Amino acid sequence: MCSGKGDAAVNKLIVVGAGNWGKTLVLNFYNLGALAGVAEVNPDLRKNILATYPEVVSYSDYQEVLDADVQAVVLATPAPMHYQMALAALKAGKDVFVEKPMTLQTNEARVLAEYAQEHSRILMVGHLLLYQPAIAWMREYLASGKAGEVLHVATQRVKLGKVRTQENVWWSFAPHDISVVLDLLGNPQIHQVQAQGHAMLQQGITDNVHVDIRFESGQMAHIHCSWYWPLLQRSTVVIASKQMVVYDEVLQKITVYDKGVDQHLRNLDQGSWSPEVRASEPLRIECEHFLHCLNTREQPHSDGWNGLAVVEILEQAQEAMGA
Repeated sequence: MCSGKGDAAVNKLIVVGAGNWGKTLVLNFYNLGALAGVAEVNPDLRKNILATYPEVVSYSDYQEVLDADVQAVVLATPAPMHYQMALAALKAGKDVFVEKPMTLQTNEARVLAEYAQEHSRILMVGHLLLYQPAIAWMREYLASGKAGEVLHVATQRVKLGKVRTQENVWWSFAPHDISVVLDLLGNPQIHQVQAQGHAMLQQGITDNVHVDIRFESGQMAHIHCSWYWPLLQRSTVVIASKQMVVYDEVLQKITVYDKGVDQHLRNLDQGSWSPEVRASEPLRIECEHFLHCLNTREQPHSDGWNGLAVVEILEQAQEAMGA
């Protein structure tokens, strides 16, 4: 895996899409000295980019991006456009960073992952939480074996949030949590996905979702997503054979609980403790990681195969909900 550090040799890239999230990626890659250009079809957004970054080349046509003399493109476009644009960039000899979800269909995600591997291209998916220092700490701690065998991961991402009309809460919120579940469980193979969704505000657009995933390893996970919820709660709970680990994303706090059940089914509780985790901006770490991988040709932590695994669960849960 690549490190999360930037490199002295910086590769120039073009960010495609300068909307709400795209402009944040533009800022980060600009600050890292890697931004060669920005492509945006909206003339007002393109004008804003030119005013803010006058030395950066502006593009309105994606073919110009594919023909440009840069090593990589960053796709911050609507999800239905990801597959065609990413594949075109890979075929043009570019390395690609694509925002989540990588695609909307498993077969498309597999095509991208296979093409990138066969042609030695870097393909990275914007699973931002994998670059959150707290999640990185949990990954390393669980891998150390101190918590015992990891049995179950439960995540919750709920709030009274912005309701979309073109995508449901599952596709909007869940990619973050699926990537974390897979990461903390050691990327096991999927056995079965069960899901229930409730469309309360608009017909056919699910607002509240519960998904249970069983893996070939015997491990399980539960994911709850909602944008129609009275409380802001974002958490990850890990149940292991010796300890339990809880990450409160809102408070940015990890708590390790020395509690469980012994062989005689008696409860054990030896208290809890919280590690000190450095405060860092995960998006900058993610961008640095991509640049490092461009230079070293090492595979990203959130590579195309990771993107494929996430899309597979997204699609299977959507099918299980019957929509």
